[in-house]
Amino acid sequence: MTHNINVESLARELQLANEMEQMVSVPFSERPGFDLNMAYEVEGRLKQLRESAGHAAVGRKVGYANKAMWRMLKLDTLVWGHMYDDTVHYAANNSAALTIANPRSLKIEPEIVFGLKQPFVSEGLDAAAALASTEWLALGFEIIDCPFPGWKFQPSDFVASFGLHAALVVGEKVEMQPRLISRLLDELPRFKVRMLKNAEFVEEGSGRNSLKSPALCLAELGSAIVRRFPSEPLSAREIVSSGTLTSGHPTAKGDLWTAEVEGISLPALTLRLT
Repeated sequence: MTHNINVESLARELQLANEMEQMVSVPFSERPGFDLNMAYEVEGRLKQLRESAGHAAVGRKVGYANKAMWRMLKLDTLVWGHMYDDTVHYAANNSAALTIANPRSLKIEPEIVFGLKQPFVSEGLDAAAALASTEWLALGFEIIDCPFPGWKFQPSDFVASFGLHAALVVGEKVEMQPRLISRLLDELPRFKVRMLKNAEFVEEGSGRNSLKSPALCLAELGSAIVRRFPSEPLSAREIVSSGTLTSGHPTAKGDLWTAEVEGISLPALTLRLT
């Protein structure tokens, strides 16, 4: 079976698969000529298609925020995709109900979410500088949906397919104040998160699972974007979902998830899929 390997055809193929709740039977990475550079072109074309349909990009989500995987996958940094005004949701009183349109194979991940107050226009920011550039942080749930059978994909497939992004639910925002930065530099790598499904314990994770600290992950994302797309840096008012703190857990309609945290001043977050 042959495949037309160009940006437009791949973007349209993925868009149609999403709309029809269908899988993409052959990952793009298995097709001759497809690489990470083309993956970002496909992601950019999908962004154009979403914007032409009236949906604004509001932020970015990261993937592979684990350096141990980079050498194996031939990466030199993390990867990312855009999030949109119809996929980012805010939980009232740290509790939300959410319906995912056109689901195929969903998983849920707890993440630290940042809201930016100024752009990241240069490389080499450290964790402190990254936090100083944020307006707020929050606990969030990222819902991901894989269009490839068996969750088998490469980083280039991840990038091209919206970063697997289906939705982000953001909990209560904590305003970033200068006096908090030193404390957060210590807390963000150390804090614990407990995932519960229908009130039953599933897994405990840590801030270290997001590139050793969500603040370091945010800094690395800013640098990686500047290197690849210097004219499209992280900008003020963007939202960044900074990488999962646990494994991704399969989920479906009717599930009730709770993320409880210890070691950082963020409230628990609850989500029911409806």
